[in-house]
Amino acid sequence: MKNGFLIINKPKSITSHDVVNIVRKKFNIKKVGHAGTLDPFATGVLIVGINKATRLLEFLKNERKVYSVKAKLGIITQTFDIEDEIKEEHEVTQQHLKKLKKLVYSFVGDYLQVPPAYSAKKYQGKRLYEYARAGKIITLPPKKVNIYQITDFYQNDDEFGFIVEVSAGTYIRSLIMDIGYSLGCGAVTTDLCRIKSGKFTLKESVEIDEISENSVIEMDEAIDFPWVKVNNGEKVLKGQQIYKENITEFSDFEKDDFVKIYDERSSFLGIGVAEKRSTFLKTLFENENRNDRIVKIRKILYEVT
Repeated sequence: MKNGFLIINKPKSITSHDVVNIVRKKFNIKKVGHAGTLDPFATGVLIVGINKATRLLEFLKNERKVYSVKAKLGIITQTFDIEDEIKEEHEVTQQHLKKLKKLVYSFVGDYLQVPPAYSAKKYQGKRLYEYARAGKIITLPPKKVNIYQITDFYQNDDEFGFIVEVSAGTYIRSLIMDIGYSLGCGAVTTDLCRIKSGKFTLKESVEIDEISENSVIEMDEAIDFPWVKVNNGEKVLKGQQIYKENITEFSDFEKDDFVKIYDERSSFLGIGVAEKRSTFLKTLFENENRNDRIVKIRKILYEVT
């Protein structure tokens, strides 16, 4: 089985870890992981890494996410979604309905959000939902998240929905709960689908029962970083850093950018962090007396003994 990524449309009512186990069983491999948890209630784009691609999942987890969400006013549940027992019901007035759209758009930008008690976020090594199922509700401190944009808002009496682009780690169920709380009548999520994770969209994803080796995307194709090509590929795999004299080709990059590293044969070796800008590197080639370090190794995919 080759190394790479699967872009899977996670179905409802199973966990992201369930998807990982299905992939393990399907391909009879152990090294499988995912980038960005989807709760059982949610569906949509889940990026799964296979074999050495699991080493690169950290570079995909922090990408922006886009969700399609549907919600209903006047209801409060402990899980912030419609599948849990209703704890409170409130009257939804015309005043609530008139304020809704403006209030929804007011959440665009940074705001402090508390993760749902029933979520896959970890606390002291356990998922929050594990504590909650055992009758212990853990309330974590609020975390700053970013709502980059909200589009396609619609409203039908006490039901509404929209498309939202958010920073990694944002909980849409919490966003809906916060909207309902701010409005004064409560709200729950009735449907949630991740339609984009990083550059990958729902249209590119495959159904879980249709995955095959042909569905696997090459490791470097999944990551949109600038790149450098080096003449010391084998030494890089042994931990040697990358200096001016080692670089034969490169794309444009800024200082502190992640960069993909390729060897002389264009084999993908791993990820580094640029310590100089590519424009500065160009000037270095005109100075034979300097051999500055250009890229610091961050993650190597293969080991050479």
